[in-house]
Amino acid sequence: MRVPEPIVALDQKIYELRRDKLKQIEALGQVAYPYRYETTHAIPQVLADYSDKTGPELESPRVNVTVAGRIMSIRVQGKAGFAHLQQGGMRLQIYVRLDNVGEKGFQLYKLLDIGDYIGVKGYLFRTRTGELTVHVEELNFLVKDLLPLPEKWHGLQDVETRYRRRYVDLTMNPEVREVFIKRAKVVQSLRHFLDSNGFIEVETPMMHPIAGGAVAKPFITHHNTLDTDLYLRIAPELYLKRLVVGGMDRVYEINRNFRNEGISTQHNPEFTMLEFYMAYADYNDMMDFTAEMLGQVAKDVNGSTVSHFNGHDIDWSHFQRLSMRESIIRFWPENSGSRPEMSDFSSAEQIASMVHRYNAAHPHIPYDPSAPNGKTIADLFEFVAEPHLIQPTFIYDFPLAISPLSKNKREPEENAEWVERFEIFVGGLEIGNAFSELNDPEEQRRRFEQQLSERARGDEEAHQMDEDYIRALSYGLPPTAGEGVGIDRLTMLLTDSRSIRDVRGRRGVGSDRGISKGIESATHSVCPRYRVPCSAARNSRNRHDC
Repeated sequence: MRVPEPIVALDQKIYELRRDKLKQIEALGQVAYPYRYETTHAIPQVLADYSDKTGPELESPRVNVTVAGRIMSIRVQGKAGFAHLQQGGMRLQIYVRLDNVGEKGFQLYKLLDIGDYIGVKGYLFRTRTGELTVHVEELNFLVKDLLPLPEKWHGLQDVETRYRRRYVDLTMNPEVREVFIKRAKVVQSLRHFLDSNGFIEVETPMMHPIAGGAVAKPFITHHNTLDTDLYLRIAPELYLKRLVVGGMDRVYEINRNFRNEGISTQHNPEFTMLEFYMAYADYNDMMDFTAEMLGQVAKDVNGSTVSHFNGHDIDWSHFQRLSMRESIIRFWPENSGSRPEMSDFSSAEQIASMVHRYNAAHPHIPYDPSAPNGKTIADLFEFVAEPHLIQPTFIYDFPLAISPLSKNKREPEENAEWVERFEIFVGGLEIGNAFSELNDPEEQRRRFEQQLSERARGDEEAHQMDEDYIRALSYGLPPTAGEGVGIDRLTMLLTDSRSIRDVRGRRGVGSDRGISKGIESATHSVCPRYRVPCSAARNSRNRHDC
């Protein structure tokens, strides 16, 4: 018997021996691959209902059960044996004896391997050591594990194997399953909170004629019937705002986005986002709403508004608020010269001086004198302030230069250079981004034209012109606030997971690229933090994440 091509590196002899065992099991009258098996209890249910029962309590009246699961340990002692079945991440011991299961039943038991699935009927009792156990009266074969499970999956040197073979990781490490359960609770909690606040869940297209709503390099596919190229969605933003134009005042989508960019433990070309829009609100309203929402999610997932991440206790019941400039001033390192003042951020010379003073004592901030002041300020923020944002923080008021879809600040003295936008930082990670939405169609056209100039200079990720979106704005978008939250990063923080691939169950590259950390020049370069390709991307709700 030839081992399938994807697993040729494994021991073919073991594979063939187990195939021979499967034939022997069939000879005993068992079906090699049965269609179903009816149980009376799930193993977690048995443990929940009967773990506190004593031996005498289990005997009168006798508790009969039919359970199924994967064998995680097995041993034979003469004419009897013990094994542990696993289901739902929990294990229950079974006791098999020749006198009870008969000759064929015990022959079947001796042909079983760790990893096989079986079903058993019997009654519950306590062993001499007090362990809750099923005394088996009938044994049924369900499926043979033809490949040996690792003895200690975490002991593998190549952790990538855990991500590629998540099905084995889940079997050997029940705690991984708990992370995925909490991820499901995160989504359920977000959905319930939004639904209860009058939001409508929608679905928008995943293949776009124009890659819009973010600044990122898209994946390209081809529609054969129309003979045209289409782009996998980099963001649902422009489609969701079209719905607000159409009178759906509160909408949201839990969406899968795609960016044809680099990979690290904190980002991935395929990621999951929550994006939602609230008409008649601005970014101040959205900060209040978000603080309440995320506090509730933390409570729903962990039973408390305090979670633990990377050695820190994170208190989701309290969000501090700092402008981008205030955060740079507050966290300015003592060894980098005099602390900046607010007036310094309006002078190109003073901004350049800040960069040079910081670079003299710290890792190099990329600096391009020809770049807009706003991009340089964003670079300063990333290096100076961002690592210190452990407790939940709203960083608000961003430079116009990196925010083409945000509304300008309403204060006349700041209107030309700053916009009403905030990002959410927790545990040193950015998990969300929100705007007071730009709804002036003529201003939006000017912003798109600026992006086209960036494309002409060689920035492949700059936003393209979207005439239909401008047409939609011309019908009237009411005052609106919008936000995107990275589901994968939020789950990381609530489960103390260090890699986004730890919170994704899918095979593949599997981490979140919905949130930006790299702030680079308009041309592709290498992020100084994660050493992966990145580009100018702090200018959309679902940004490049390096």
